Amino acid sequence: MFPYPIEKQPILNRYRYRILLYLSIITWLLPLFAIMLISLRSLTDLNAGNYWGIPNEIHFFENYSEVFIRSPMARFFLNSLIITIPTTLITLLISSMSGFTLAIHKFRLNMIIFAAFIAGNFIPFQILLVPVRSITIQFGIYDTWFALIIFHIAFQSGFCTFFLRNFIKELPFELIEAARADGASEFFIYRKIVLPLMRPALAALGVLIFTFIWNDYFWALVLVQSDSVRPVTVGIQVLRGQWVASWNLIAAGSIVCALPPVIMFFILQKQFIRGLTFGAVKG
Repeated sequence: MFPYPIEKQPILNRYRYRILLYLSIITWLLPLFAIMLISLRSLTDLNAGNYWGIPNEIHFFENYSEVFIRSPMARFFLNSLIITIPTTLITLLISSMSGFTLAIHKFRLNMIIFAAFIAGNFIPFQILLVPVRSITIQFGIYDTWFALIIFHIAFQSGFCTFFLRNFIKELPFELIEAARADGASEFFIYRKIVLPLMRPALAALGVLIFTFIWNDYFWALVLVQSDSVRPVTVGIQVLRGQWVASWNLIAAGSIVCALPPVIMFFILQKQFIRGLTFGAVKG
């Protein structure tokens, strides 16, 4: 298979995969490392141009505590949780039901409805800015949590339905037929048979959707104005000074804002990997 034994190949050829892997990891983590380094510096250190060197002083507690003192960051965090958690749960519930219907039941418009879910994922959401904002104003929900929740559910349900429908299609249909033969209702089959088997997929989708919604900046900027509703992605801008940008505080606030999705991923990482790799080695 090889022109010469593997042990006699040049070292670069034998270890090129690891070299490329390490280079990719370093390239990926370099911006995060830079932000973490800046979050430890003082503003004087940054104004002197010391971005990559060793900090003259470590201001860890000062910077991270100042994030919550100078801005209502705790309120922004609460707003993000109020928006993200219900949106994720409702989206998964609706998508699991619609995915179950499209995967299990055969009816005339099945493929047309499924194609509509797929087509919705290819629409650039930026072009919906004006109509979405107009709808929220007309219905009186502009600058509320409900505006962000309802439109995030609408925009995320298409991808989730597509993902879960394909996941359910891979499940053994004999279980469904056996339950129907025993007289089980469709809701019982969904709740007691299919839903438990979907846990890896739901965990994977939950992590993805939670991250997408938590990190959303576009709709939070378009549909929200007041600090009482503003999530962390938009609220972090209040850390900028009036005359001088406090980049050390902005960096510290960015690290704090990124913690919830990271923590959620590590909690559900096993289910996340199982959900994404389901069926990869089937057969």
